Amino acid sequence: MPAYPRARVRALAILLPLMLGGCASHADVVQLREDVDAMSKNQQQMRKQLDPLAEQLKALEAKVVAVTKEAGRPAAGGAPAREMEGLRQEYDDLAVKLREVENRLARLEEAQPHVPIQPRLPTPEESGGPLPGTPGLTPTSAFNLAYNDYLAGRFELAISGFERLLKDFPATSLAASAHYWIGESRYSLKDSAKAVQAFARVVTDYPRHEKVPPSLYKLGLLAAESGDVAKARGYFKRVLEEFSASDEAKLAKLKLAELR
Repeated sequence: MPAYPRARVRALAILLPLMLGGCASHADVVQLREDVDAMSKNQQQMRKQLDPLAEQLKALEAKVVAVTKEAGRPAAGGAPAREMEGLRQEYDDLAVKLREVENRLARLEEAQPHVPIQPRLPTPEESGGPLPGTPGLTPTSAFNLAYNDYLAGRFELAISGFERLLKDFPATSLAASAHYWIGESRYSLKDSAKAVQAFARVVTDYPRHEKVPPSLYKLGLLAAESGDVAKARGYFKRVLEEFSASDEAKLAKLKLAELR
């Protein structure tokens, strides 16, 4: 079994503090999980090799004892002595293999970066505890990871990160913003239908949230792009009437003038 690349181990050791501090990207976290899983599988395979070798060694020890007793009795042709020599060679070979596997397992365990495990809280989505399966990842750091992917133009990864946040922390106060940035990511990918769904979700489920005005404005843009001028005007008017002090109100006013 090939040893785990030392360069990857060093990368994991560097990435862990960044992940826990919310500075790594969602792609980095995904890669980290895959690498740690791979190392764990290697360890499991090594341990599976150890048990059969230990059993074989134990059986050989018993056989050596039996042959030793037999060698003490009168026998023709020196057969016990020859058998004893063969058993000793087999025993030595097996012992060497066992030590090799033990040493490889020890090196693998030594190379694996230590991942601090945070205490699991009863209700992590409400108390801001760590993300299940990802040590130390809170709703805020999970949001930041996905948002960093959005800023970097990795829209598919951003969507995946925000959706994961919503799944693991459904009661988080960042839910409305997550839906909004899913909409923005869909908009950037020119997936208009799903972008509309995401922005409409913000307006419907979080009517008092600060992301409602930009969501209404984006709904207006999408309606205008689809050729539904009446619907677009309706969204822009809502921004002006319900959120007149917002930045989007100025933009909506300009768009209404263009649609005349």
